[in-house]
Formats: sequence, C-alpha cells, structure tokens
Amino acid sequence: MKDKNLIVTGLVIFLIIVLFPFWYNRGKAVPPPEVKLTDKAKAAKECVLSRDYMKAEHMQILDLWRETVVREGNRIYTNPQGKEFVMSLSNTCLDCHSNKAEFCDKCHNFASVRPYCWDCHIENPKETK
Repeated sequence: MKDKNLIVTGLVIFLIIVLFPFWYNRGKAVPPPEVKLTDKAKAAKECVLSRDYMKAEHMQILDLWRETVVREGNRIYTNPQGKEFVMSLSNTCLDCHSNKAEFCDKCHNFASVRPYCWDCHIENPKETK
C-alpha cells in the first residue's frame, strides 16, 4: 500500500503521454482535397458507376477488372445501366481522368495510400501512340 501514490502518479503520467496527441490535434482535421475533373469527365456526369461508389470502391472495381481481363479474357464491362466500357485503367479511366497529379495523387496522398497501379500502367497512354 505504500506504493499507491507511485502507481497513481505513473498511471496519470502514462495517460497524459498516451492521450496528448488527441488533445493536441483536436479540431485540426484537414478536409479531403477537391479533385479537378477534366472537361470530358464533367460532360459525362457519371463514371462507370455512381460517383459515391467510385470514390469509395474504385480499387475493388479495378481489381475485378484486372482479374476478369487476365483470367477470363473478357475486356468489356457492362454497368447496371447497360452501358459498356473497355476494362482498361490506362485507356478508359485515364481518358476522362487524365490529370493524374490533380485527380489520383491528391486523394491518394491525403489517404497515405501508395497504389501499385503505376508500376505497370503509364500515365498518358494516348500520347505514346
């Protein structure tokens, strides 16, 4: 029982150290970046799927496309509205979202995500033809 004061003091110091980052950064959250769409993307009004779905789940659809193209050889994706798209990051997605630095990189940097898409895909495929 003699160590009661030491234990309480140690717990208080521990809690201060652990909770300090939360207190220090309270109210300092940075809003997500606003991405800049190209004129073609603005004119289309909708991507392959709805805007909210694409913002949250675009990596899942890109993984599905990769698996479908590589394993099944199917290159055409039909969305729920019946519109067909070629399953290609370089030619379909980057056709409307061509400014990688203003569109992809802003959100990926904000979320601290390092996608491996660009290991294989070039940023401006139409410029190389």
